[in-house]
Amino acid sequence: MIPENFIKYIENSLKENWNLPALTDYQGESLKYSDVARKVAKIHIMFEECEVKKGDKIALIGKNSANWAVTYLAIISYGATVVPILPDFHPDDVHHIVNHSDSIVLFAGAQIWENLDEKSMPNLRAIFSLTDFTILIEGNKEKITTVYNKLHEYYEDLYPGGITAEKLSFDEVSNEEVGVLNYTSGTTGFSKGVVLPLNSLAANIRYARKNLPLDPGDNVVSFLPLAHTFGCAFEFLWPFTIGCHIHFLTRTPSPKIIIQAFQEVKPTIVISVPLILEKIYKKQILPLLDKSSMKFLLSVPFIDKAIYAKVKKKLTDVFGGNFKEVIIGGAALNKDVELFLKKIGFNFTIGYGMTECGPLISYANWDKAKLGSAGKLVDTLEIKIDSKDPLNEIGEIMVRGENVMYGYYKNVEATEQTIDKDGWLHTGDLGIIDEENYIFIKGRNKSMLLGPSGENIYPEEIEARLNNMPYIQESVVIDKNNKLIALIYPDLEAVDLEKINEKRLNEIMEENRKEANLHLAKYMQISKIKIHPVEFEKTPKRSIKRFLYTTSEI
Repeated sequence: MIPENFIKYIENSLKENWNLPALTDYQGESLKYSDVARKVAKIHIMFEECEVKKGDKIALIGKNSANWAVTYLAIISYGATVVPILPDFHPDDVHHIVNHSDSIVLFAGAQIWENLDEKSMPNLRAIFSLTDFTILIEGNKEKITTVYNKLHEYYEDLYPGGITAEKLSFDEVSNEEVGVLNYTSGTTGFSKGVVLPLNSLAANIRYARKNLPLDPGDNVVSFLPLAHTFGCAFEFLWPFTIGCHIHFLTRTPSPKIIIQAFQEVKPTIVISVPLILEKIYKKQILPLLDKSSMKFLLSVPFIDKAIYAKVKKKLTDVFGGNFKEVIIGGAALNKDVELFLKKIGFNFTIGYGMTECGPLISYANWDKAKLGSAGKLVDTLEIKIDSKDPLNEIGEIMVRGENVMYGYYKNVEATEQTIDKDGWLHTGDLGIIDEENYIFIKGRNKSMLLGPSGENIYPEEIEARLNNMPYIQESVVIDKNNKLIALIYPDLEAVDLEKINEKRLNEIMEENRKEANLHLAKYMQISKIKIHPVEFEKTPKRSIKRFLYTTSEI
């Protein structure tokens, strides 16, 4: 089977859904598919006249918005490589990614631009505002402003009377070309740019179009970060190719705002991270079920079913009452929450993926999902478990196929450590599979943690910063109830020499915590520091035995 072309997915959707609503900023302006086509065409003209070449890197940073989506589509359909950057990254990390990726143009949201320094990104030819596409900075000897001022003339010459579905045509771009350079981290020394070919994006979309329930005109709410592959693929790209109406939450989405949007938009499908469901369960459902009177009623046959049906109805209404299923990914769902949702018959399922697969690895429709599993291997991948008995013995999960990245940008060593000579991607996750290729994840053999919205958190980055701070000998950062805790082994020699008592040491560590957080992305910030009184246990190679501390009682 010849895979569909990714760029054709975009072009065909624009043509077929020309008069349908496409992108809306929640409680803001809306664009039809025809409006998106017009804006994309104008950006293409800008690129063409300013001699942006196919394959050039163009960075994109901002909160979810229609303009973010338009820019992404324009970059990728032109044949350039989009470099999406998480808006929560520290300015220093943004500068590093722009430079490391060899980006020549940057599109930036207004609030983010205020904190950036263009002198720290000397290779950029131009910086554009995501708010209104105006030019913020132009490099020396560039003609970008001249082109921008004549853009309407160029557009009228190319599309007399305006662009139409019949006139719309993108240059052919092979699926083998690089489409996205996605950074899993921003910090120098830790940043890894995942090189995703268009074929990875096409494989994810092709699978979703065949197996997930959406139709043209359906509503979708986008609140996961678009710079993260999970949110980008399943709240934006896949629905866009179907002809859906995508509503972007343009400000930092609290659970309250997200639920409000669900109830107003009434989405056909809900893409979520575990945190949303876990908070609803903990704050709204559990207190009700823990009442003694409710416990008694739940022990009575038939009455228990009626109560669970009401709870299901209430939970369904929270998400707008119109969805076919809730797809959970990005992190593991609390087991108690999963068991309860199964018990009440809630339409939810759990998927599994990683940035390096663009992102999907496994999924199953809610009525086919198995308790405790992360879905069934997608048909665009092969799987292998590194154990003698993959059905019963835990081993590392390895995958191979269309979804898999080319490697890490300018990092041959990291690429060779992750993708072996036979093309198997070593996920770093531990698990087993059953006879039907359902994956059951049992843990990780890498140190990476997952943030509440599925962000990749590398504790070594945080630890490297902490270990250079006063009175800290070494540290281990762990995740405790979706909060990052830093276990600190103090520099006892310095503490004793300067006669620092326990109270003062704790004050110093709190100062260290606040100072470290100033330089960390919001989702990487440390919520608490705990003194660890003895040196951390080490391997023969002097690496900390991290697994011994991941369940430390705080």
